[in-house]
Amino acid sequence: MRDEFWDTAPHYGGQREIWDALRVAAESELTHAQAIINSAGVIVQNEDLTICYDERGAKYELPKYVLSEPINMIHEN
Repeated sequence: MRDEFWDTAPHYGGQREIWDALRVAAESELTHAQAIINSAGVIVQNEDLTICYDERGAKYELPKYVLSEPINMIHEN
């Protein structure tokens, strides 16, 4: 579902570069994520990155499933 979201998200508006920065930030450690968000000029409305804006005012909504690891999955060896 994550890959599907990231592949289709840019088609709903906003800049591709911002979507790419949000993806990298969502998949990074907190300190790296903050640096990525700052350098991309992203304005974070919610602390969990679910709602963000770019400098032009375009809104970016991220579902929680792209921001956290699933807790109900069984890992196979």
